[in-house]
Amino acid sequence: MASFVLKVLNVRFWIRRGTCLHRPSTETLFAVCRSPYATDGDSRVPKIYTKTGDKGFSSTFTGERRPKEDQVFEALGTTDELSSALGLAREFCLDKGHSFTPQLDKIQCVLQDLGSNVATPVSSARESHRKKTTFSPEPIAELETWIDEFTEELPPLTNFILPSGGKSSAALHVARTICRRAERRVSPIVRAGEVDPNVAKYLNRLSDYLFTVARYAAMKEGSQETIYQRPT
Repeated sequence: MASFVLKVLNVRFWIRRGTCLHRPSTETLFAVCRSPYATDGDSRVPKIYTKTGDKGFSSTFTGERRPKEDQVFEALGTTDELSSALGLAREFCLDKGHSFTPQLDKIQCVLQDLGSNVATPVSSARESHRKKTTFSPEPIAELETWIDEFTEELPPLTNFILPSGGKSSAALHVARTICRRAERRVSPIVRAGEVDPNVAKYLNRLSDYLFTVARYAAMKEGSQETIYQRPT
């Protein structure tokens, strides 16, 4: 988890100013939207390895040590996997000049904030922790707006389609399935009251967005989507 969840003691070295589109200045705890530089007046650059996880335990943002197979880290790891899949899909979409690639950038940054909330279990969080990792419902509404806009341009869906429609579309479908798994990993800790319910709602809506934008990418590229046919 060292590449995803930063150890609490290292946060002040790693975080200076994030590059997320939706939040110009952030204290997010995760690697993708971080600046790997020291704070002002500190020239030290932290090592990527900390050795603190060698015995199979890792730290939440609250400083609590949990086994690496804990539900929190399962959820964080799957969210990281989702962001990586989105990064790959984004590269295919950039190659094709799709206009929605800035949305994918923003989604990756929202996932960083989502992960910050997951890494701050309510049971061990102080008020200062919760203030830094609050997850807003606004990105959910934004996804719904994007879905509605794409749907207006798409032909009605009258058949089951298989993941297909070109590299951009297929890669977005891969991201969609990982998003579904991330939602399944998050659901138990949401039900336990450890994570903001908006986290699960966002992942649920994100999988719908990825399905829709995958179809949109195929349409814009003039690629044929494969229709399900019962094998004979």
